[in-house]
Amino acid sequence: MSVSRASVAGAGDGIGSAPPATRSPWLMLALATLGFALNFWAWALLSPLGPLFRTEGTLGTLSESDVALLVAVPVLVGSLGRIPVGALTDRFGGRVMFPLVSAATIIPILFIGYVGLRSFGALLLGGFFLGIGGTAFAVGVPFVNAWFPPERRGLAIGIFGAGMGGTAISALTTVKLYSKVGHQTPFLLTALALALYAVAAWLLLRDAPGRTQPAGSLLTRLVANAKLPISWQACILYAVAFGGYVAFSVYLPSYLKTAYGLDAADAANRMAGFVVVAVLMRPLGGWLSDRLGPVPVLAASYSVVVAGAAVAATTPLLEHVGTVAFLAMAAALGAGSGATFALVAKVTDPSRVGGVTGLVGAAGGLGGFVPPLIMGYVYGRTDSYGIGLVLLSVTAALTLLLTLTIVRNTANRATQDALHHA
Repeated sequence: MSVSRASVAGAGDGIGSAPPATRSPWLMLALATLGFALNFWAWALLSPLGPLFRTEGTLGTLSESDVALLVAVPVLVGSLGRIPVGALTDRFGGRVMFPLVSAATIIPILFIGYVGLRSFGALLLGGFFLGIGGTAFAVGVPFVNAWFPPERRGLAIGIFGAGMGGTAISALTTVKLYSKVGHQTPFLLTALALALYAVAAWLLLRDAPGRTQPAGSLLTRLVANAKLPISWQACILYAVAFGGYVAFSVYLPSYLKTAYGLDAADAANRMAGFVVVAVLMRPLGGWLSDRLGPVPVLAASYSVVVAGAAVAATTPLLEHVGTVAFLAMAAALGAGSGATFALVAKVTDPSRVGGVTGLVGAAGGLGGFVPPLIMGYVYGRTDSYGIGLVLLSVTAALTLLLTLTIVRNTANRATQDALHHA
């Protein structure tokens, strides 16, 4: 059901509602992408510091498992938290949820900076609530989706998704600031940036004219969204595409050090190159989805992963074949991530995009932790990463088959329904 501008202007009794001033969709996209990047910067604060805590011993004697838990808690909470936050965004809109999520993330940041650094238990507690920052993704997708016509949503959501590069800000700055300026410095800077953004978002953001609020309770809508065919299909697609990106961005330095004997700095630089390629390809994947359709882009992406993982499994020369294989997979995983949400935007009712995004975003975040566990387990028993990479190739092949059959049918039905109701 469509709602006119006049009716929206009269809906002033909702929580955080504001008069629908004229706003450029591109300005809204820029503000949303900035908010996503800043929240992801905060979300990733503990990851670069984990090994440092173990080396310095400031929190006592930490095992590798302790460090892994410390890094994993914010990511897991942020991934699962996208499910309710996405549904809440459908209800209250991004104009309320972006400032709310940003402001709420400031609390655990300051707690970690001034209390959490004293003990491992306090740091885990702060890390748990730091996960709030990771839910910003589920706010931005429905917000951006509502501002753009169907033929531009893939590009718009892809550009927004590039905000995941906020994790790179943390990787490049956190340890340097912590070690050279002061232990509280990275936390203070992040908290200040989020505070400024929360104020700016409250003053400048507007939900798209005509945005409709879904009926029913939060739990009812969560269950209804989970039953949609696109929900489980996109969860699988995103778990492989974005999950593969997360897995490589976390595990690639260890892999390169062990398999190729690179030093830590060289391995980290190559991982950064992988991340940059994936981030840049995400908007391109959305743009191509607008022009070619999401299914062809997804099919091409998973085909590249099938081939790239199979080649990497042979541990080829890194300077030639190996580098090409990994960068090709980075490009494919980035493009596939963008195409997944172009598909969600295409086949999902706008009032449900937030709820579905929450489910799919959670699947992508959680999917990133399965491959490193498998790779580590297999390597510990075989002294080879080949089997783990073969499993990735097989998984991508099965996902390609799903894309060309069930997912294609879902997309075709959505297109036919749209033509029927036009």
